[in-house]
Amino acid sequence: MHPTIEKVTQRIIERSRGTREDYLGRMDALKALSPHRSSLSCGNLAHGIAACPQSDKDTLKFMNKANVAIVSAYNDMLSAHQPYQTFPDVIREAAHGMGSVAQFAGGTPAMCDGVTQGQPGMELSLFSRDTIAMSTAVAMSHNMFDATLLLGICDKIVPGLLIGALSFGYLPTILVPAGPMPSGLPNKEKQRIRQLYAEGKIGKEELLEAESQSYHSPGTCTFYGTANSNQLLVEVMGLHLPGAAFVHPGTELRDALTKAATEQVIRLSKPHGGTLGLGDMVDEKAIVNALVALLVTGGSTNHTIHWIAIARAAGIIIDWNDYAELSSVVPSMTRIYPNGQEDVNAFHEAGGTPYLIRELLNGGYLHNDVETVIGHGLEQYARMPELADGALTWKPAVSESRRPEVLSSATEPFAPNGGLRVLDGNLGRGIIKVSAVAPEHRTVRAPAVVFNDQNELKAAFDVGDLDRDCVVVVRFQGPRANGMPELHKLTPYLGVLQDRGFKVGLVTDGRMSGASGKVPAAIHVYPEALDGGPLARVRDGDMILLDAEAGSLSVDVDEAAFAAREPAGADLQASHHGYGRELFGWLRRAASTPEEGASFFWNHDA
Repeated sequence: MHPTIEKVTQRIIERSRGTREDYLGRMDALKALSPHRSSLSCGNLAHGIAACPQSDKDTLKFMNKANVAIVSAYNDMLSAHQPYQTFPDVIREAAHGMGSVAQFAGGTPAMCDGVTQGQPGMELSLFSRDTIAMSTAVAMSHNMFDATLLLGICDKIVPGLLIGALSFGYLPTILVPAGPMPSGLPNKEKQRIRQLYAEGKIGKEELLEAESQSYHSPGTCTFYGTANSNQLLVEVMGLHLPGAAFVHPGTELRDALTKAATEQVIRLSKPHGGTLGLGDMVDEKAIVNALVALLVTGGSTNHTIHWIAIARAAGIIIDWNDYAELSSVVPSMTRIYPNGQEDVNAFHEAGGTPYLIRELLNGGYLHNDVETVIGHGLEQYARMPELADGALTWKPAVSESRRPEVLSSATEPFAPNGGLRVLDGNLGRGIIKVSAVAPEHRTVRAPAVVFNDQNELKAAFDVGDLDRDCVVVVRFQGPRANGMPELHKLTPYLGVLQDRGFKVGLVTDGRMSGASGKVPAAIHVYPEALDGGPLARVRDGDMILLDAEAGSLSVDVDEAAFAAREPAGADLQASHHGYGRELFGWLRRAASTPEEGASFFWNHDA
């Protein structure tokens, strides 16, 4: 193992010793009681099997047969989740073939950040994760099940499913992906058209046509945002079947993988002699493997929040220093949009996750000695699935990348580090992703232009007020203020300013997520402005230094004078009512900091 990877892992193990032991103790106690179906009264069990066909009723009366819970985020409005409509039938048939049963235990909400971007619904997005976690727990609460299949792909959905399932971590669990849509309009062209629209050079009709050519069919969006980062990280954690993440929906291979996942989770169940559950597999080494995979691929900055919450659900405590220290030593091995011009389909064709895993194992960047859903050892994931005469098999990962401009080797990476930095200074603590930021743009010193709402920026842009060197500060966007929405509505405008030759940066207590691009953006900054954090004291014209290389985020104002300033306020009532936002007030009030996962589950100060 690389010494830094080993050092960070051991630090996490020591830091988490008490909470991890407590979690595993609780899971062991629950495991000893399983199958929990045996503890149900006759009336309880009769309710649980009432809607089953007689053959399933007969099976479920015996405790030596497995019952698989299907928890799905299906809805037919989301392209990524629409394919899940047919998965339960495939799963049920596969379970019957194993002499077992699969029941649809429950559905969870699944919202699309692409649809809600810049809209009021985006202010529910972050908290949908913990809502999904609770929905998963409700689905599993009937104590009918011996194993779990989680059907989900996108932004907050996979983290929510995992957090919820980890409360039932004594049960074996496999995540079942559905795969990306085929490639559409090239990303460079999509980016060009968005900027033309931002400059007023084309209208909505042309923009909608370009967007519709980009997002055009069932399947996950193909850029490397949070959804596809989810899939890659989960596979590197050994919670998918090998090579399953980026196989297209609606194909024979996808159906074969879904069937095989069902059969495998049944083999892992206690009635079939299994002894390990999800909580055993999501350990400190698996979490470090996920962080390495995130950093090596320049994945979504959302996971500097979500994987902290996932780890905490398993009794493991990580922080941004862990990310930053790992990022300083792992190589950057991919160029996938927005960190390049190609998409996840090109990544998969180049060798995909199996090739990536083999390279990282050989370089000492991943822990091999982990438990996965197919057995001990991550090396088993250096294989790609295929159909041979209709049968599902796996072949070794390619020996060399088929697209070296998209996927490099560990020995000849695109960059020597992962490109994620922690920023500290008198403006607070945040992070920055520099994978797609040119070196000459990574340090900006310029006057502040302050907004309390992202919609104010467009008006300033349209009248030319931003045609100068500036650091745009968009505050009152943290989890406690308005749910910490993603602010990608800002990206085209800031990109235009940079292309015009101005030095420009963004500082915000909001999010930018997986599509963080070429403009340097200090994000997730806390203490957030609502809590009287330093951003609430910044004024127009204050000189701000955003230095990604040195890890500094500061304002050049006399310390005493800055501290004496009255923090600005903001009228957030418009963000607290309408579109269901009034129902989420208690989540906003109870949310922890981004570095603590922005969750209310473990925020004991709330």
